[in-house]
Amino acid sequence: MDDDSAARPQKPKRPQQVYTLVVEVGRKPGDGLPEKATGAALIVYASGVDEAEAVRETVAILKEADLAPLDVSGYGTLAERLKAGDEIDSEERALMDRALAENAVIVAQLTPFFD
Repeated sequence: MDDDSAARPQKPKRPQQVYTLVVEVGRKPGDGLPEKATGAALIVYASGVDEAEAVRETVAILKEADLAPLDVSGYGTLAERLKAGDEIDSEERALMDRALAENAVIVAQLTPFFD
């Protein structure tokens, strides 16, 4: 038997990038949100080869942390945000660098919602 997989061209490996995401979460028992909160918004820096992968990884990790993700909005990569005119301070850049170096999802800010 011939192994024709050796004859197939290899796809170039796409580099990881860091995406800025805002995730809205609802309530769930054990979620750790303040008692009277109705949900929260999280600013997240997540690595992925594309935004879809970053979103999937973020949702999976938040579910593991007993949070209930409802909606995710993507704001792009560092380069895309700079091109759009966003000002990004050194602290935010450091968190993005950490997300890339650790191939991680970093929650930079959590803001609870109250009615």
